[in-house]
Amino acid sequence: MDRLCLECGDILKGRVDKKYCSDLCRNSYNNKLNSRASVYVRSVNSILRKNRKILQQLTPSRTVKAPRIKLQQHGFNFGFHTHVYTNKKGVNYFFCYDYGYLPVENDHIILVKKNARDN
Repeated sequence: MDRLCLECGDILKGRVDKKYCSDLCRNSYNNKLNSRASVYVRSVNSILRKNRKILQQLTPSRTVKAPRIKLQQHGFNFGFHTHVYTNKKGVNYFFCYDYGYLPVENDHIILVKKNARDN
């Protein structure tokens, strides 16, 4: 039984463990595999970048209080953030890179910008 190239289906000649007929087919096959996995990563990164941009626009100073609806109107997605920072009092701040937010009472959000020295 003939062995076939995983990418184009041509008959393989040569080594018994050969999977592709050429470097072009090998690269094409692996690029297709990797692109499927990276579509999700690209979409999440896009959401995170948009969230950060919204926080940056709404945070002219180090700390600002804003209504939750204002972030939602700009298209902020509360389901995505890069990390959570817990302060000494045990309060969780949600961050999108260097900009963060803290949900507080009355459907308001405290927006914060991380200092460069806070690394």
